[in-house]
Amino acid sequence: MLRKIFAMDRIDYALLEALQEDARASLAELGRKIGLSISATNERVKKLVVAGTVKGWFVRLDADRLGYPVLAFVSVSTDRPDSANGFIAAMKDLPEVQECHQVDGAWNFVLKVRARDVAHLEAMVARQIKAVPGVTGTQTTIVQRSPKDGQYIPCLPQAAAEAPALAQA
Repeated sequence: MLRKIFAMDRIDYALLEALQEDARASLAELGRKIGLSISATNERVKKLVVAGTVKGWFVRLDADRLGYPVLAFVSVSTDRPDSANGFIAAMKDLPEVQECHQVDGAWNFVLKVRARDVAHLEAMVARQIKAVPGVTGTQTTIVQRSPKDGQYIPCLPQAAAEAPALAQA
């Protein structure tokens, strides 16, 4: 799908901030925050969705309450670059793999994985991740706690983002 590219203004950035704060807010509430009417706010939201800036609306669930209290990052190495597509496809089929990132460095991929307990995590790594053709090694890091865990993206106009930091007094 082709995405329409447009220049965003300060109102678009304010709208993105408001949506990140509360994606369930009504158009009236969003409009009050950014100083626009309901219809103008609706048009802005539609424009941001069509452009692909807003990729979707999500519910964030409590993994602990749903029986998946173990969070781990699994680094994975593969034997050759052409193993990547098969590995990615295999990870997309594992619901416990929340994220799969192809990276540079000592490892080829980093996975964010949820598990019911350590035994479930160990079995998943051994039977499902290491079993993918081309995987040559893994390293698992279990998260003890997550003092900051979010999806927030700073919504600053490009000029503000590129401005030099103020000198410290």
